[in-house]
Amino acid sequence: MEGKEARAPLLQPRGEAAGAATVGRARREALKWWVESKKLWQIVGPAILQRIALYAINVVSQAFIGHLGDLELAAFSIAATVVAGFNFGFLLGMASALETLCGQAFGAKKHHMLGVYLQRSWVVLLIFAVALTPTYIFMEDLLLLIGQSPELSRLAGQMSLWLLPQHFAMALLLPLTRFLQSQLKNWVTAVTAGVALAVHIVVTYVLVQHLGLGIVGAVAAADLSWWLVVLGQFVYVVGGGCPLSWKGFSMEAFADFWEFIKLSSASGVMLCLENWYYRVLVLLTGYLKNAEIAVDALSICQTINGWEMMIPFGFLAATGVRVANELGAGSGKGARFAIVVSITTSAAIGVVFWALILYFDDRIALLFTSSEPVLRAVHSLSVLLAFTILLNSVQPVLSGVAVGSGWQALVAYVNVGTYYFIGVPLGVILGWPLQLGVGGIWAGMIGGTAVQTLILAYLTVKCDWDEEAKMASAKMKRWADS
Repeated sequence: MEGKEARAPLLQPRGEAAGAATVGRARREALKWWVESKKLWQIVGPAILQRIALYAINVVSQAFIGHLGDLELAAFSIAATVVAGFNFGFLLGMASALETLCGQAFGAKKHHMLGVYLQRSWVVLLIFAVALTPTYIFMEDLLLLIGQSPELSRLAGQMSLWLLPQHFAMALLLPLTRFLQSQLKNWVTAVTAGVALAVHIVVTYVLVQHLGLGIVGAVAAADLSWWLVVLGQFVYVVGGGCPLSWKGFSMEAFADFWEFIKLSSASGVMLCLENWYYRVLVLLTGYLKNAEIAVDALSICQTINGWEMMIPFGFLAATGVRVANELGAGSGKGARFAIVVSITTSAAIGVVFWALILYFDDRIALLFTSSEPVLRAVHSLSVLLAFTILLNSVQPVLSGVAVGSGWQALVAYVNVGTYYFIGVPLGVILGWPLQLGVGGIWAGMIGGTAVQTLILAYLTVKCDWDEEAKMASAKMKRWADS
């Protein structure tokens, strides 16, 4: 009995020690999560604000055009989807190579290389922007060739010519934004976009409502606003805002040009196929009966989806930067943890917006149209919109992992297979043979996105991040010495 009593006091402190150790581990994990979240939101917050502001520039134009008439709204949607959307996706993808290179260079503290990479990216994107210009010029002929109506094709062709200034603005702006984000100078991108949006609202109102310039006034105002953002960020960079990374224009920008083009092209294909995928949905809908109403309803849903997508796109940018920074610094464990925090946070936000879309249903479409047939069509698509938003809260973050790790070429193959050999054929089968219309097309394409997300998740989970960190460090040394 005495032995038991003697042993009892010894057992209690051990239990308390174990409990204290558990609490200590939990606190350390919570602190670790908090520190990573702060680093993530330093990029995510301004990135989301910038993307929402830039997207809102075209949304404001679309809203003014939508109240001019159903045909005008459909023509703007087609022009923005078929030409501007495709080219924007390709240039966006090419610029994402900077997220890999600048992010890893910044993590490795090779700051002087960031300015060289920026200039290389400008040259590459301007070359491709010139090469893509004919798609704007021959827009009407292209639409007629693929069977769109003559009236819709003519008006969309006129709009596409006015979108050319935005095209070249993107070629300069996209590298600038990624150059600044990789150095955590995110407030610059947010402020310039916010100021441009405020100017755009005023200018659009004056040109469309007071001067009666219609669709031309709306698109011209958007052109002006995009160039204001370019000018603001360019002046900041070359005017001394980035003393460590911007040393002036250099002929080094043309060194090792082919390797840079290959990475940029792989990035371009990866994000272009991703960006173009749901835009194909608008194009396919143009072949349905009563296509004008269907295209209007779908374009409104895609606009709402695109606006909300600025949040996961912000996480895409932030994940790419954080993963690249950690890999450049040689920390595979840090890259892995950054991925977990980013995916969890973005998915939680996606659940909130999923619920909001289901609750508000078609009422949000009143911003773009007062047409009862269009509102009814939006109502029938609201559930698909909600689940698209939920799925897209994860998929872009996984693409950000690919960007930060330099997997663009591999992911391009994944995108082709899942989007265009699964999603599009499934959507066509549901839309026409099974006669489910635009809802069937959209549902099939959601299936393609789901398969792509599962594959990217598998690649992320199975990756040896310590080995990736070693490869990134070796690559940075090779590029810096070239």
